[in-house]
Amino acid sequence: MDTGALREWFSRVDLDNKGNISAQLQAALAVGNLKFSISIVQQMIRMYDFDGNGHMNFEEFVALNKFLFQVQDAFSASSRGQGFLAPDGVYEALKIVGFSLDSPSFYTVCETFDQTKKGRFLLDSFISLCIFVQSARNLFNSFDASKQGRVTLDFNQFVYCAANCRI
Repeated sequence: MDTGALREWFSRVDLDNKGNISAQLQAALAVGNLKFSISIVQQMIRMYDFDGNGHMNFEEFVALNKFLFQVQDAFSASSRGQGFLAPDGVYEALKIVGFSLDSPSFYTVCETFDQTKKGRFLLDSFISLCIFVQSARNLFNSFDASKQGRVTLDFNQFVYCAANCRI
């Protein structure tokens, strides 16, 4: 999507014209036919709130949309026109997005985000799963200063991470 179209989309929900949105992001995504709970929307804001002010400005909105388009493209490529992903399709789509999880982590995440418990992931469930995994990656990377792929957390740090990855 081009920047002009994104600017128009953003402006439709920035009703007070302050240049940032928060809860209005839910309405902005709904305009794009993406319906998410407020908790998922809040997680998206936390992920892309680069200046830490609790709101999303236009540049942050563009970054979120880039991620969402990448996830949607992976979903489309892996669903092969079925409109849903089975777990093997979820695994394939996650790899396309750039996530690699071991089997226990993958199946736990799938079980958590399979809203219908039928092994079929619709686009919104897959996006929610990707938002969670990206948030977890961001937090992990913030503790992995040496970029070794391993971290040691005390209990307080673990609680901090768990609270920041909540959905």
